[in-house]
Amino acid sequence: MLLYTLKQLELVSRSRLDDLLKGSGVTALQYTALSVLERTPSMSSADLARASFVRAQSTADLVGALERHGLIERRVDPDNRRRLLISLTDEGRAFLAEYDPRVAELEEEMLTGLDAGDRKAFRSYLGTGRHNLSQK
Repeated sequence: MLLYTLKQLELVSRSRLDDLLKGSGVTALQYTALSVLERTPSMSSADLARASFVRAQSTADLVGALERHGLIERRVDPDNRRRLLISLTDEGRAFLAEYDPRVAELEEEMLTGLDAGDRKAFRSYLGTGRHNLSQK
């Protein structure tokens, strides 16, 4: 089954990402959240949860840990004083500058043997599958 193969890929890639990040004190889920914040500089906890593929209840722990590491900061949304916005700190951007190339090497290792067209198609197929299954 293709779903079984996808799960195996998820597990091995997550394990390798955890190994890569081990000495940093940041988990794979936390790294994902940081990379989301790099692309979207300011978001709420709920938005970050959706974009990072974690439950909203788990976001509090994730955000708290990243804040304790000094990688993110929370500030009041000027348009809605009851809402906090999360963004990267300079330390968070420096962390990503250090680890993004290592993660890119891991991705490159995963894609070894695929030419540029195959890589583009692979990304497209995965995106289409995610989109199709996320529709309710």
